[in-house]
Amino acid sequence: MIRFNYFCRMYRIILMLLVSFPLNMMSQRYSNKVMTGAEQIQEYLPLLSGKKVALLVNQTSVIRKVHLADTLQNLGIKIVSIFAPEHGFRGTADAGELVKNGIDMKTGIPITSMYGSSKKPSSESMKGIDVVVFDIQDVGARFYTYISSLQYMMEACAAAAIPLIILDRPNPNGFYVDGPVLEKSFTSFVGMQPIPIVHGMTVGEYAKMLNGEKWLKDKKTCSLTVIPCKNYDHNTLYHLPVPPSPNLKSDGAILLYPSLCLFEGTMVSVGRGTPHPFEVWGHPSFRDNGFSFTPVSTEGAKQPLLENQVCYGANLHLPPVQIMKILNKKLNLSFIQNALTLTKDTSKFFNEFFEKLSGTATLRKQLLSGMSEEAIRNTWQVKLNDFKLIRKKYLLYKDFE
Repeated sequence: MIRFNYFCRMYRIILMLLVSFPLNMMSQRYSNKVMTGAEQIQEYLPLLSGKKVALLVNQTSVIRKVHLADTLQNLGIKIVSIFAPEHGFRGTADAGELVKNGIDMKTGIPITSMYGSSKKPSSESMKGIDVVVFDIQDVGARFYTYISSLQYMMEACAAAAIPLIILDRPNPNGFYVDGPVLEKSFTSFVGMQPIPIVHGMTVGEYAKMLNGEKWLKDKKTCSLTVIPCKNYDHNTLYHLPVPPSPNLKSDGAILLYPSLCLFEGTMVSVGRGTPHPFEVWGHPSFRDNGFSFTPVSTEGAKQPLLENQVCYGANLHLPPVQIMKILNKKLNLSFIQNALTLTKDTSKFFNEFFEKLSGTATLRKQLLSGMSEEAIRNTWQVKLNDFKLIRKKYLLYKDFE
């Protein structure tokens, strides 16, 4: 039995080296290539060996196209639970669609939903866990709910005295900070902390801020380890190898998302149910300008806004370089301002969700009053500057300034 255990340990070590060796070689060959936290297996495997491990992961949690759960199981790590955020473990659920508990068919590991009847892990679901690993690709917008799931997991870990390991990934919108800072009265799952729409932080940096600013429930702190990226800083433009959610299918959509998602609080479609969601916007009542799209039911957009209706508006399906020029490292309000000018009855333009997305009671009023984008932006600056000072304390990577 002793000899058998010895050979098992040796097999796992050799397998670990076989997996990590090519990654190290790739890093040396392409010194300017980003290496995610997950790819640095040798850095966190010792922290998991012999432990009962839970994962908060989704379809983006891959190491060179192999899912983290499969990689860790192959290395002999005991995974006892998988927690699934919005869009589910495999990333196919609609935005806002409830995610059910279940069993992963490939690994046989139980899945606990963090986007079902409860968005926070229960004390029962945390039993029998020695350590939790978070590995999810974020896109750097306050209302993108993976950072909300991160906070709830940190609170559950703090309450249960379970350490959390974050395998950090780049922020594809991490090269600027902009937008109104969330007002406390509009706290929700799409905005849980007083941060701007574009926060310019990786999830590892954001988790450090949650701890450091005592923003977790009851001002507790979570035992936190961050495995940082290599060859990344806040000037890096990063191509996401896996779509982070069903309706962010391209680099262009990810760049436009912080600006165009505000349309989700209006009557205007952002192209859910089309080949180019978050790269177009429009409405049936807008005048025919030669560009149109028709939302239809698809996987990830089963009942899209304005389904089966011809919408007229704007086509932003452009190369990322052109989109970068349009945005100019800013949250762009001109899209909504242009749509308002095309709207016959502006009293029906916004819905109740807009304040939760914008995080403020004033932006709707400013837009309806015809206030210029520059004037609106000036009203953000005091709180934005205060946030930037807080943010700097927790950065793991060279900043863009």
